[in-house]
Amino acid sequence: MTYQEAMEYVESLKRYGCVPGLSSIRQLCMRLGNPQDKLKFVHIAGTNGKGSVLAYVSTILQEAGYKVGRYLSPTLSDYRERFQVNGKMIPKAQFGRYLEQVKEAAVQMVSEGLPHPTQFEVDTALSFLFFLDKKCDIVVLEAGLGGLTDATNLIKTTVCAVIASVSMDHMAVLGSSLEEIALQKAGIMKEHCRVVSCGQKEEAMRVIRQEAVRHGCELRIADVSCAKGVKYGLAKQRFSYGNYKNLEITLAGQYQVTNAVLAVEAAEALNVSGFSISEKALREGLFLTKWPGRFQVIGGKPLFVIDGAHNEDAALMLAQSIKFYFSQKKLIYIMGILADKEYDKIIKITVPYAEQIITVTPPHNPRALGGYELAQAVREYHPSVTVADSLQESVEIACLLAEGEKDAVVIAFGSLSFLGELTDIIEHRDMIRRDSHGRSK
Repeated sequence: MTYQEAMEYVESLKRYGCVPGLSSIRQLCMRLGNPQDKLKFVHIAGTNGKGSVLAYVSTILQEAGYKVGRYLSPTLSDYRERFQVNGKMIPKAQFGRYLEQVKEAAVQMVSEGLPHPTQFEVDTALSFLFFLDKKCDIVVLEAGLGGLTDATNLIKTTVCAVIASVSMDHMAVLGSSLEEIALQKAGIMKEHCRVVSCGQKEEAMRVIRQEAVRHGCELRIADVSCAKGVKYGLAKQRFSYGNYKNLEITLAGQYQVTNAVLAVEAAEALNVSGFSISEKALREGLFLTKWPGRFQVIGGKPLFVIDGAHNEDAALMLAQSIKFYFSQKKLIYIMGILADKEYDKIIKITVPYAEQIITVTPPHNPRALGGYELAQAVREYHPSVTVADSLQESVEIACLLAEGEKDAVVIAFGSLSFLGELTDIIEHRDMIRRDSHGRSK
């Protein structure tokens, strides 16, 4: 299967939608020899922050000398970002080869009268094959939706289960209360594995504690209030936690300190589980961690920042960072949101800080909310709204609005699905501008 054929097949899988439950992924992986049973996992669930925590933990493990698989979604620019070993994406040829194996197993299932696996189930099975062939020492695995009935929860060999911030999202699937959603997230716990959770709201924390006791798990709580000497910044942030003094991270956003503290506790849990992680590896792993699309500066003049705030809790964290870093700046938003999100809440939380708002339709996504419909919703809270017909046009409009304003900042946020393409546009713009000044010739 060529890479083009592979991507055409992936595209065709979208029609199978999202189907919670483990029966289909079990059938699929059984036909592939159950590769997941021969691997060890750090399994991460949560509503917000799980991707950043995955990046921290996997980089720390890599700095400790381990071969580390990463499985994550969604991705920013390349579909193959879902499957990484030591930070490197799966090669195109290998992607096609593994996908062909999974497709053959899926065809066999259909011939036996079973449902065709979903896109996420196919991806998950492919990742197991890839990581096993690469002889990964450990795989850091991000749950897709929830935890308990998520396809990734097929695994049995979890060394450490990590639960990032739990809040209201995907209520139609996960439940209408924080307790119900927390129960889904806590579903990644396996008997007697180690569990690490960040500090949660009381309702969620109660459920996580109960589930840890039920499964005989040792539970560690990463309490960000115990982080001392915190110094925030866009380029670098510093904090002390426990016995570790002056740890540094390069991911921006106040909430990244919370994610980093969770990663430190996860590293401690892994240390007592047989994975040797020195203080040097932990420090370097935190500092070297990159995670595109999370309060990330991608360009200057004007300053461009992107953030994947896609639900109420993430919008609150984005608003907090905006107030902290850019309180005296002229803010211009580029907003693109999916229709199945609580976009009214996201709008209400974020728009008070903006002078001008540009709305776009996230391209290539069947779940996208139209830019015109989003603009109508924004106008309920803010009068200065412009609809852009494309991402390119949104950047051009933002630059015009920022012209002559030395303190202007453009913040693009909402769905991760359009931020990768937007980043490419900004980088191309900056490259042309540098060329025109003779600095990149």
